Parts: sequence; structure tokens; C-alpha cells
Amino acid sequence: MNIRSLTRGDGVVIGAAVLLFIASFLDATGGPDCSGPLAKYCQAQDYSSVNAWSSVAVLMNVYLAGVIGAAIIVVSRALPQPRKVAGLDLGQFGVAFTVFAAWAAFWTLIQTGSAGAGLIIGLIAALILAGGAIATPLVPPLKVALIGAPKPQAAAPYGAGPNPGYGYPGAQQQASQGYGYPGGQQQPHPGQPHGQQAPVDATSGGPAGATPAAGGPADFAPFWFAVPVARPLYGEDGTPAPIAELAPGTWYLAVEQRGQALIAQTQDGRRGVLQDTTGIQRG
Repeated sequence: MNIRSLTRGDGVVIGAAVLLFIASFLDATGGPDCSGPLAKYCQAQDYSSVNAWSSVAVLMNVYLAGVIGAAIIVVSRALPQPRKVAGLDLGQFGVAFTVFAAWAAFWTLIQTGSAGAGLIIGLIAALILAGGAIATPLVPPLKVALIGAPKPQAAAPYGAGPNPGYGYPGAQQQASQGYGYPGGQQQPHPGQPHGQQAPVDATSGGPAGATPAAGGPADFAPFWFAVPVARPLYGEDGTPAPIAELAPGTWYLAVEQRGQALIAQTQDGRRGVLQDTTGIQRG
């Protein structure tokens, strides 16, 4: 699970679920003359101690249904691959739970003759929860990443550390250097004098005779990038199902360009097509 794939809308859902759970412990009735699903509890005990936990029906239909729906939504969006149940996305089940909780809270409040703070705050939290769950995929401000991608450090360029890891351009430079040669010179090729570097093509910046990748622009050079929000990576063979998901906060290597799309390589070596390249951060 990657929490960096959560959005601001998911933050609204989480906050509303917490408020809904707290409201379940508050007084559900405001007087002894309550009616509806809590009537028998008002008659059997002191009305001031009646809350959602006094009625299993109210607790499950309003409060726990909303909390469970929020948990399903957050988990489904944090997973690297979407999960489906009975042909539907797992997140859609969570949205259905939140809408049901808001509907049940509304009618429970209407049927209760003297509603307390628990029911009133519960209805407000359930409405915010359902609204956030529905509006997150539709409203652009709610689709912004909750935790932004880390910016590259200017003082220490990529690969400047003693053991640069995957995602740092300096690692490629060190890997291409020969061992035991002063200044990190490359090993001489056959027919090349010892200690002399291979000729460099001034137009491409690479070794003479090298050609760009097939299908890519002649002036394209691989670069590192990060995505602002989670985006799917599709197979190069054109299959409609994504093979991976690029998550914010991770650097990926763009190895080729195809029109507006990029051929990206993940940490485990998989390659695919990133169709949506808007707002990417170049390393």
C-alpha cells in the first residue's frame, strides 16, 4: 500500500469517518419523549445515557456502515492495483456504504422525536462522508495528492551519495565507468589507444555511431520523472488493462517517447506506456 496515492478527497473521507465514530458515543436523544428506533431504550433506561451503541440497528446502519465504507474507499485507493468484487471496483462498494449510512442517518433523525447531539452530528458527518466519496473522482481540487511528491535536493544531485540507488542518474554514470582507470575513464575498445576515450558525437552527446531508440525522436534523451498523482502504466503491446501503477514520491525512468506518451521503466524493470504525462516532475 502506498499512502502517497491518497488524495485530498480521501482526507475528507477519513476526517468525516472519525467524526462519525465519535458521534456514536454522544447522546442520541435529547429528552425522555423520544420515539422511533430508540423509543424502547428511552423507556428502559435513563434517556441521557442512550447513544448509538444502545441500538444495534442504529449503530450498524448509520455509524459502522459509514466507517466501514470509508475504510474500503481508502484501502482501495492505496492499493497498487484496483481490486474488483463481483465485477465492480472495491471503491464503489465503499461509496455505496457511505450513501446508505447518510440515508439511514437522515431517516433515523426524522423518526426520533427528540434527537440528541449524537444523531445530529452523525447526520452531518454522514453527509460529508458521502459527499466526499462521490465528489473525489469528479472535482479536480479533491483529486490533488494528499501528500506531495518530494522535491529533488539541489545540494546533493542524484547519485552523489556513496551508494546511489535505483532512480538516480548518477548510478548509470558510475556503472559505465571503468575500474582502475584514472578519472573514471572507460576501458579502451579494440583498436583504441589505452587511456583514450571513445569519440563523442557532438549532435547526440553520446558515443559516435550510436543511434536513438527505434520509434523515438532523434533528440530524445532518457530522464527521471515523478508523477503528481497515481497513474496507470499500460503495456507496450496495447492491452487495455494496466500492468502497473506509478505512485507519487517515486522516481521512474523515461526511456522513450511516443507522441505525447512516454515509455517508462519501473524499479523492478518493467516497461510500459504512460499515456497521461501532464504535470510530471522531471528529475
